[in-house]
Amino acid sequence: MNFVEELKWRGMLHDVMPGTDEQLEKELTSAYLGIDPTADSLHIGHLVGVMVLKHFQLAGHKPIALIGGATGMIGDPSGKSEERNLLDEPTLRHNQECIKKQLAKFLDFETEAPNAAVLVNNYDWMKEISFLEFIRDIGKHITVNYMMAKDSVKKRISAESKEGMSFTEFTYQLVQGYDFLWLYQNMNCKLQMGGSDQWGNITTGTELIRRKASGEAFALTVPLITKADGTKFGKTEQGNVWLDPDRTTPYQFYQFWLNASDEDAERYIKIFTALPKEEIDALVSEHKIAPHARLLQKRLAEEVTIMVHSKEDYEMAVEASQILFGKGTAEQLRKLNEKTFLSVFEGVPQFHISKAELEKGINVVDLLAEKTEVFPSKGELRRTIKGNGLSINQEKISNETLQIDSGFLIGGKYILAQKGKKNYSLIIAG
Repeated sequence: MNFVEELKWRGMLHDVMPGTDEQLEKELTSAYLGIDPTADSLHIGHLVGVMVLKHFQLAGHKPIALIGGATGMIGDPSGKSEERNLLDEPTLRHNQECIKKQLAKFLDFETEAPNAAVLVNNYDWMKEISFLEFIRDIGKHITVNYMMAKDSVKKRISAESKEGMSFTEFTYQLVQGYDFLWLYQNMNCKLQMGGSDQWGNITTGTELIRRKASGEAFALTVPLITKADGTKFGKTEQGNVWLDPDRTTPYQFYQFWLNASDEDAERYIKIFTALPKEEIDALVSEHKIAPHARLLQKRLAEEVTIMVHSKEDYEMAVEASQILFGKGTAEQLRKLNEKTFLSVFEGVPQFHISKAELEKGINVVDLLAEKTEVFPSKGELRRTIKGNGLSINQEKISNETLQIDSGFLIGGKYILAQKGKKNYSLIIAG
């Protein structure tokens, strides 16, 4: 597999330094990509870079994932309008361990093959260097004129920028450039990859390798992903879509991909899955014949959810989706774990009742129209029951004398009432 060609057809290539393709054709090459460790989980904004590393390894080359422990303490000015909060070492180490577990789902760290993936942290080589050593050994090789010409610097010191730029952030490109030099000298790393906003930082590294080590190194960037409507990719009303199931449930994760527009789904399936070109082309053609079936979105959501979480999580997310749209069963409802259950019914009206009262048993009409206000009146509730429009826990209720007790509780805590097809209410016993 030709790595550069693979990225091209997938829409994952923004810029590449001349000679990169020839270097990759010539020999097994090591390349690195930096990951910001400001949280203990990756979010889907990181996935483009992670997939680039995955394709690099699939092409037979050696991927290096660099956790920016040192650079995370400074904050990269690229694409940012203000400075970031700085992290302490214990937090960085914790974040690094969590991120490595997530990366292991995409990259093979354990293989005996020479292209096994490696995880490094730039804090490990930066922490020993004194400020004087750094400005003497690194600073003198790159002119201020060269640094000032970078777009990331220009934007921040221009008249439009109210914040300006601290010396700390100004030196960021030197620190990142030194990472590349260190990896070149110690791990024979000849290529750095990153988002298109990283081009300036990456080429500072190739320049440093040329001037200080008389070596040749290369740069490759991927486009920053946006949605077709121009809004930011990877953000929802709740914020970032995380890979950690405790931050974003697999159901919410699955729903994010399922809700992609046709145009976005066609781009995303190339970028965020490892499906081959022939299969994707066939899927796109099939989708265009019957777009309402949302074949592309379903396959995209399946591939990414299984890759990030598991097949079991994917199957639970599908079942949860069916429940919400009235196709699920009582058995499926009871199988959901609490997190998934709550994320499915997020935003539906909630009513509370004492568990002790429920244990004695309450008539269904009293429960829904008196103890809680799921229905505004008993008359309306009785009419709904007669019209076969009431379900409790996905099962139709036809008897208005039915007694509801603690045996109805899902997970020992919840009762789901449904009037008609889409009006849900959640009764919480406590």
